[in-house]
Amino acid sequence: MVKPGESTHIPVLYQEVLQSLQVKSGGCYIDGTVGGGGHARGILEASGPTGRLLGIDADPMAIAISAERLAEYGTRVTLVNANFAQLAEIASRYGFCPADGILLDLGLSSLQLACGERGFSFQWEGPLDMRFNPQAEKSASELVNGLSASELADILHRYGEERRAQRIAQAIVAARPIHTTRQLAEVVARAVGRRGRIHPATRTFQALRIAVNDELAALSQALPQAVELLAPRGRLVVIAYHSLEDRLVKQFYRQEAQDCICSPEVPVCRCHHRATLEIITRKPITPSEQEIQANPRCRSARMRIAARLAIG
Repeated sequence: MVKPGESTHIPVLYQEVLQSLQVKSGGCYIDGTVGGGGHARGILEASGPTGRLLGIDADPMAIAISAERLAEYGTRVTLVNANFAQLAEIASRYGFCPADGILLDLGLSSLQLACGERGFSFQWEGPLDMRFNPQAEKSASELVNGLSASELADILHRYGEERRAQRIAQAIVAARPIHTTRQLAEVVARAVGRRGRIHPATRTFQALRIAVNDELAALSQALPQAVELLAPRGRLVVIAYHSLEDRLVKQFYRQEAQDCICSPEVPVCRCHHRATLEIITRKPITPSEQEIQANPRCRSARMRIAARLAIG
């Protein structure tokens, strides 16, 4: 098991994140997915000697690890075990509004993947859990062993964009009960076969994890809160790892970068919407080949940056 203090966390797009946030001395920053504290440490270093950082994570293990790794920064860092869907309430409670920059590094950390008993990866034998917060009600096991084939297929198609969702779902139902990660991976592999370098269960595990943690709903809630929390010209930086997240961020940025969002059929604006963001990256920033070689898990990362407009 990964324990606090073990150095397995590799921050993705580390230098690019610090540059994108335009970290300044004495600034106020929020890391909504603090993970192992890698990005947070860089932000605290660049904003010294008086800059402050609020680190949020739904995973209590991540908070414990970050607390140890960032202890040297003392009262400059505040860590909260919560979901970033509660971003506005947490920032207000701890005095982090307005913020000069907000980072959301989505998906799984290497710490979570390496912890077999958390059930996130089929590379390790472990229970079918997949909860960011172990105290949350539903686990992947409950979905895998309790849902109908049609319900499972819907999850696999919607959150994993799995073209063979129906076949996989039927195979899962036929093989139940399924208790471990490798059991599930084997069921999927038998159902659809193995081709290429990517394991056939990859999309199934992604879909179940997203469903268990309601990740897309949380992101949809967090993005507008982040915009409201930002100071004028403050930066919102989001790193996504699959097309569903990236598409959601891209569409949100586009909407918030324009005034009227009424349907083209409406002759006169009725929405009274006003642009709140300037899009800094028309195309996402991706890891270099050198970074991918050092950390293959980052290969799908897509970082998008926007700046808060001064309203009024």
